[in-house]
Amino acid sequence: MIDGIWPAISALKTIEKKLDVSANNTSNVNTQGFKTSSASSQEASPQDVSAACGTSQVGQGTDLAAISQDFSSGMFESTTSPTDMAIGGIGFFMVKDTGGGDYFTRDGQFHFDKNGRFVTAAGHVVQGWKLDPIAGQPQGAIRGVTLSSFTSPPQETTHGKTIINLNSNAQDKSPGSDALASAWDGDNPDGSYIGDNAYEYRTSIKAYDRVGGTHDITFYFDKASARSTWEYIVTANPDDDLRLGAAGDDLGLLARGTLTFDDSGDISDMTMDIDDGAGNWIAQDVATDLANGRFTYHPDFLGAADGSTQMSIQLDLGSSYDGSSWVKDSLSSTQHGAASNAVHYFADGYGAGDLQSVSVSGDGVISGNYSNGQALNLFQVAIAKFNNPQGLNKIGNNLYAKTSESGDAIAGRPGTNGLGGIVPNALEQSNADMAKESVKLILMRRSFQANLDVIRTKDEMTGDLVNIIS
Repeated sequence: MIDGIWPAISALKTIEKKLDVSANNTSNVNTQGFKTSSASSQEASPQDVSAACGTSQVGQGTDLAAISQDFSSGMFESTTSPTDMAIGGIGFFMVKDTGGGDYFTRDGQFHFDKNGRFVTAAGHVVQGWKLDPIAGQPQGAIRGVTLSSFTSPPQETTHGKTIINLNSNAQDKSPGSDALASAWDGDNPDGSYIGDNAYEYRTSIKAYDRVGGTHDITFYFDKASARSTWEYIVTANPDDDLRLGAAGDDLGLLARGTLTFDDSGDISDMTMDIDDGAGNWIAQDVATDLANGRFTYHPDFLGAADGSTQMSIQLDLGSSYDGSSWVKDSLSSTQHGAASNAVHYFADGYGAGDLQSVSVSGDGVISGNYSNGQALNLFQVAIAKFNNPQGLNKIGNNLYAKTSESGDAIAGRPGTNGLGGIVPNALEQSNADMAKESVKLILMRRSFQANLDVIRTKDEMTGDLVNIIS
């Protein structure tokens, strides 16, 4: 009679463990990235007994079989934090603690700490690849995502585009060969480097040196013939001109040349001579001295003794030389019977900028948006999967650790090799289902009560037997 109580007791013990699992699921219903567990039971080994037909078996109750994880995705909740992210599919974020221990999580509530480290709420550093700022390609192995600088380095100007219309009805204001270049007076003490009556039109672009300083590059144009030829000069502020040997009238005078227009008003020919700063003109050859089909001029605003800070800037008027003729772009400088004016201008390069915000793309690329208008690729977060995620070990703080049962992490870029993509500005919520857990609780309570009834019945029968014997 006593033996009959043990199966019911084993059931109570198993139900108690299942209740613990369900209670933990319920308590974490609002924990982002939490994955529920499910407890399963199995029949205990039966006991052999003698029966009229031979040996039979009597059950000995139940045992806890396993506690497994449900790694299905939870709902995504949008957030206002640009550093929050969720994984849409298979995978775990990879993080390290201060001791270098490797852990894995589905909780994507990240932020940059005061040291520039990209960390979890508990301070674990998110792992990823450092990216080439422009090309966006990974550089080196997976490492901690850490910003070593919150500024964007400057970029030197190499290309200046100026699209203008020159008035075909303009008159030559400074007759004579190279009159426009001769009118330049770079060391004029009162700052009047060229008279207003020496040119027909002028326009400027801003150029950046390699340390981010800005400088005005000014172009002057003057009609040189009755029909189609114009002179031009390229100049900088003489006070900024630090070319080696630059002095006297040639301070700030970088280049001179001519523009020739055809009957349609498009550029048909172009020449350029470079001023070395010391009064020497160096003629440029279209066969040997062009960059991307365009002439270049060479200011120097930093004045390194070895000449290494000399710049090369393409003069782009909307036409380029293709080896046989000048070919206009879709937007090109012209000579038409309208007032001279600038239609479009552009110069690459930029100064240093401060990091203003970050953004995350669907492939896990973290980009920095800077005050100089640049958006640069910084890092790409790494995610990992396991051959047997059920073998992972929970260690708290929404973290898992690998075990021999789980196997090693298989790391990759989001959205590749079966790994899920990144959902930016979102957090994955717990996948706990309150309705499901409530139903489990009801069933466990009824099972618990039924097994208690078994014990009571066995106890009453045992008592009756004892009373008969006594």
